[in-house]
Amino acid sequence: MSVVTRFAPSPTGFLHIGGARTALFNYLFARHHGGTYLIRIEDTDRARSTDEAIAAIHDGLNWLDLAGDKDPVYQFSRIERHVEVAHALLEKGLAYRCYLSADELSEMRLQARTLGHPIRSPWRDKTAAEAPDAPYVVRLKMPIDGATTIPDVVQGDVTVQHLQLDDLVMLRSDGTPTYMLAVVVDDHDMGITHIIRGDDHLNNAFRQLKIIEAMGWQQPQYAHIPLIHGADGAKLSKRHGALSVTAYRDMGFLPEAVNNYLLRLGWSHGDDEMITREQAITWFDLDSVGKSPARFDTTKLTALNSQYLANMADADLIKLVSEDPLSDDIEKRLRLLIPALKERAQLVTDLPKMAHFALISTPPAIDADARPLLDSDMLARLHKLAEDYPVGLEDTDAVKAWFSDWLTQHEIKMRDIGPGLRVALTGTRQAPDIALLLATLGQEQVVLRLNNVCNNSV
Repeated sequence: MSVVTRFAPSPTGFLHIGGARTALFNYLFARHHGGTYLIRIEDTDRARSTDEAIAAIHDGLNWLDLAGDKDPVYQFSRIERHVEVAHALLEKGLAYRCYLSADELSEMRLQARTLGHPIRSPWRDKTAAEAPDAPYVVRLKMPIDGATTIPDVVQGDVTVQHLQLDDLVMLRSDGTPTYMLAVVVDDHDMGITHIIRGDDHLNNAFRQLKIIEAMGWQQPQYAHIPLIHGADGAKLSKRHGALSVTAYRDMGFLPEAVNNYLLRLGWSHGDDEMITREQAITWFDLDSVGKSPARFDTTKLTALNSQYLANMADADLIKLVSEDPLSDDIEKRLRLLIPALKERAQLVTDLPKMAHFALISTPPAIDADARPLLDSDMLARLHKLAEDYPVGLEDTDAVKAWFSDWLTQHEIKMRDIGPGLRVALTGTRQAPDIALLLATLGQEQVVLRLNNVCNNSV
C-alpha cells in the first residue's frame, strides 16, 4: 500500500506552531515511506474562513518547505460529493432525518448531560410517514451495543463503548454538510492511508469511523499526536509563543531551525539535536513519537537558531544582512566582519543591526547611552589616533600589530581608548573586536569617523 498523508488546516486563523508540527510529521512520514503528502483546506465554515487566512497558511507552509505534492484541495468545492454520501446512507437505512426543534434539542441535551448518556433522537426509529413538513437534519445511526477499538499508532489501542457515541449530524437543516462528514468523505476520496493529527481529534475518530464502516470503505491508520504545551506545562497560548509561523520568520528565525525544533517536539532520535531534512526523512517514523505533551520553549528555539546561523556559509549570511544590492566596498567589509557576527547573532534580524556600521559610508549616529564615553580626554586620544592611522593596513593581523605598537608608543591602555573608539566607529557601546573594526572599515572610514566625533565634540 502506497502511503498518502494529508495536512488539513481550517482557514479560520493563521498557521500556528502546533499546525506546522502536524504538517511536518505528515510530510516526513510520507517521504520516509516513499508516499504522497497532500494539503486540504477545510473551508466549509464560510462565516469564519477568510482569504487572508488561506494565503497566510500557504505562506507559512511554503516558508517551511512543507507545501503539498499536488495542488491543494478546497473542501467547500466538494459539498455536492459530501451531500451525495449522506443521501446514500439515508437510502441504506444507516442514517435518518431528525425533525427535532431547537427547543426540543436543547431539552434533550440537558437530559443527556444529567443522565450521562449521548443524545438519541426519537426520530431514529420513526417512519417516513410520520415525518412532518418541517426542516430536518440528517443524522448517522450509531450502533448502540458493543464497543469500538481503534489501534492508534501513537496512543495504542483505544476503546469506546457505543453507548457513549451520539448520532452525529451529517447534514444541517440548510442541507450543508458538517465537518465530521466532509472530513471522512475527503479522506476517502483523496486516498488517505494515514491520518496524523492532534490527539484532540481522537474522540472524533470513533464517530468518523462509523461513517467509514457504514459506507464500506477502507479504514485508515490513525496516529493522534499529543498537543504542544508551554514551557510551564500549561496549554500553549500566545504568552508561551503560540504565534503564527510567519511571525517567527519576521522575528528572525530560520525555517531550517524552526523545522528542526518542531521535529524534536514529541519525537527523538537518540541524542541528536541538529537534524537535517535529509536525516529527518531517513529517521522519522511514528513509533518514536511520544505520548506525553511536548513543551514549547522560545529560549531553546532561539539557541538552536543561533547554532544554525553559526554553521551557515559566510556568503549565505551576507545575503541575510541586507536585501539591497551591496557595493564592492560594503561586501568586502562584510566578508571580514561576518565570521565574528555569526558567532554572536541569535536571530537573522540581529545581523543587519550588528552590521549597520559597516553598511554605511557616513559617520554613524551616536546612541544616547554611549555619548558619556566621549569626554574631552577620550576625544584627545581619538584625535591623535586619526592623525597617526596609516594607509595600507589590509587585514586584522596587520591592524592588530600596528595598533598594539601605537598604544605602547603613546603609553595608552586599551581600556582608556577602546570604549570610545567603538562608539566613534559604530555609534554604539557593543561592537566586535577593535582590530576587526579597524580592518573592516579601512583607513579612510576610520579617519572620517574619528574626525567626525572630534570636530563635533559630541
